[in-house]
Amino acid sequence: MRYLVAANWKMNKTVAESIEYIEVFKELVKYVEGVDIMIAPSFTSLSSVSVLIEKTNISLGAQNMFYAERGAYTGEISPIMLDELNVKYVILGHSERRHIFGEKDEMINKKVLTAVEFGLRPILCVGETLEERELGKTMNVVERQIRAGVAGLEREISLIDIAYEPVWAIGTGVNATVEQAQEVHHFIRNLINDISKGNDKDTRILYGGSVNEKNASELIKAPDVEGFLVGTASLDPQKFYKIILSSLEV
Repeated sequence: MRYLVAANWKMNKTVAESIEYIEVFKELVKYVEGVDIMIAPSFTSLSSVSVLIEKTNISLGAQNMFYAERGAYTGEISPIMLDELNVKYVILGHSERRHIFGEKDEMINKKVLTAVEFGLRPILCVGETLEERELGKTMNVVERQIRAGVAGLEREISLIDIAYEPVWAIGTGVNATVEQAQEVHHFIRNLINDISKGNDKDTRILYGGSVNEKNASELIKAPDVEGFLVGTASLDPQKFYKIILSSLEV
């Protein structure tokens, strides 16, 4: 299985800044083999980045997507718009979408189903809040989010990746320990194996939540951590490059 190291730039970088970043980054990674690399810039930068990474080893991702092809959905982005820009991955169900913008499991599931229908590979994000962890509800929350998110794709889980992002670790500088990450990742692997009746071998389980160039080499050693979804640290091409190199050390 090829690991996936994905960058989620969130609401950062103008078009000019994105171009400057990619010009540096594609030179850093041009000889990297054995790992899949994805960058999800802001929607305004997708077109420019798409052109710059053509014929490179970098894949393009989107940070979100609506579940309709077209229509009266002001401010939304459709799968056919993403496909036209050669987007390969789409991040769905991120905790910021769930907790800031109120997205529910049902809506996220619709997005996952639509993404797969249009040939996009969803990265389904799941994870618990600090309160839920302290109450011992981590596995319950993760299982609910996964079962709801993949409903209708039970036998086709291999078409998606899953990112475990404990909400209490996102952007806080506090990441899960290797043991905490492995415990949840192992639970997810067993869960999706059961749901899919063994058709989960191509699904990577990524860790996200304050991943950086200093802790990546330890986290990737966990047996069921198969890549990263990186936020803040991915905004610096040199730091993101070091995280990618860490994933090759396994």
